[in-house]
Amino acid sequence: MEPGLRTCVSDGTATVTISNTGKRNAMTAGMWRELPPLLARLAADRAVRALVLTGEGGTFCAGADIGALRDAVDEPQALAVAAEEALAAFPGPTLASIRGYCVGGGCQLAAACDLRFAEEGALFGVTPAKLAVVYPVSATRRLVRLVGPSAAKYLLFSGELIDGARALRTGLVDEVLPEGELDKRVADFAAVLASRSRLTQTAAKELVDGAWDVPVAAAEERAAYWAARARESGDTVEGAAAFLERRAPRFTWPAG
Repeated sequence: MEPGLRTCVSDGTATVTISNTGKRNAMTAGMWRELPPLLARLAADRAVRALVLTGEGGTFCAGADIGALRDAVDEPQALAVAAEEALAAFPGPTLASIRGYCVGGGCQLAAACDLRFAEEGALFGVTPAKLAVVYPVSATRRLVRLVGPSAAKYLLFSGELIDGARALRTGLVDEVLPEGELDKRVADFAAVLASRSRLTQTAAKELVDGAWDVPVAAAEERAAYWAARARESGDTVEGAAAFLERRAPRFTWPAG
């Protein structure tokens, strides 16, 4: 099977699978280019409420196809940054489901997701120091926000791999699951995300991601904007009514 990104949509969740099993799901230039327009199509699909990024078989993603670096470093890195930023900008909740190696560009993609669930035995690494590559600014900032300056320097300076337990302690992953339990946990949690208020999730994602980069007054202005949209949509009233009536809410935002 040719390397590529496999996609399926079921019960409100889109699953994007990185598939290049002959090279531990390393991302080729074509795969990097494929991801942003693929994400744009899924973002426009009203049936998609959450997105899961995973790898084919027993590996998440071992990074970029190193063969692409022989001739030029800048183009593969630019492609990776464009893919990473498109993933970070996806409007709905995104979740990385990780087995095996999550290294280099694979770790870059996982960090661009909102949440990361890993199976025991997963290994994580940020490896530019092994290749004399300067890690992109966007990816560096995202890594620091997740794990803090000291842990980010450990990963960036050494290129060493860390296990799931250490990744969990540093904040690089959110949950570590026993072998055999990852798929069910991810599917169940994605279903929870798909059932929640899309308006709340959209607002929260904007406010959390932007909290580092804007003044407090600007953040408060955006929060007020979203509160007004919630009132106008009627979803806040519906959420309260559903709670009191002990039923699932029927949220309607965005209308149309």
